[in-house]
Amino acid sequence: MADNSKKILVGKIVAPQGIRGEVRVQTFTQSPQDMKTLQIVSDKFADGAFRFIRTIPSSNVIIAKIDKIDDRNAAEALRGTELFVVRDTLPQLSADDEYYQADLIGFNVVRDGSTIGTVACFQNFGAGDIIELDNGQMVSFVGATVDAENRIIVTR
Repeated sequence: MADNSKKILVGKIVAPQGIRGEVRVQTFTQSPQDMKTLQIVSDKFADGAFRFIRTIPSSNVIIAKIDKIDDRNAAEALRGTELFVVRDTLPQLSADDEYYQADLIGFNVVRDGSTIGTVACFQNFGAGDIIELDNGQMVSFVGATVDAENRIIVTR
């Protein structure tokens, strides 16, 4: 599997929220509520500085507070900041058919019996997860089957 010491992208600061330094964070986690328990790290602030405040209903956006960011201008300066977790700090998976997408990087992707590329990363533009291949091609991850033992993803 993937190197467990690497950082995994779990969110991105997209805008300031209000005048007291809170920020809006687009989450890439299964549920926005997951951000409550994760140990968020970033090059822009010290470890442990990130605090979950609340979710925005019917959205993958949360409101968060970062220590020492106390006004809108300071929050605005963080726009675009990527938020990570260290792979080793993520909860253990409870079932054999569970996986973290970051662990699928490097898997071969097969369609109609032929390998069409290798997973470079995952994207989500709002309509579901998309696999970006090393050749630049993008394919839907929706309905795909993961064979972790053989490092293969079969898509439709």
